[in-house]
Amino acid sequence: MTHGIIISINKTMVATHNIQEITFDKNSIQLVIDGKQIKVSLDKISNKLRLANELQRNFYKISPSGYGIHWPLIDEDLSVDALLKTTEQ
Repeated sequence: MTHGIIISINKTMVATHNIQEITFDKNSIQLVIDGKQIKVSLDKISNKLRLANELQRNFYKISPSGYGIHWPLIDEDLSVDALLKTTEQ
């Protein structure tokens, strides 16, 4: 007979960013993250979002931790940290 040990670790997601708003114009994405407004050219970050229509762009899910954004209709994911670094350049 084999005995196993089950260890349960309570993992609590820690919010990394607070994403308050996401909007698009023709060639860029605008976000309000942690109270800071940023604008990034879609050419720099995502060809899929650049080519997406309005419905595809506006149907997104923000991860519970605020770490990333997912667009299920075009299977695209963006890291919030990467977006913030793009604006710092």
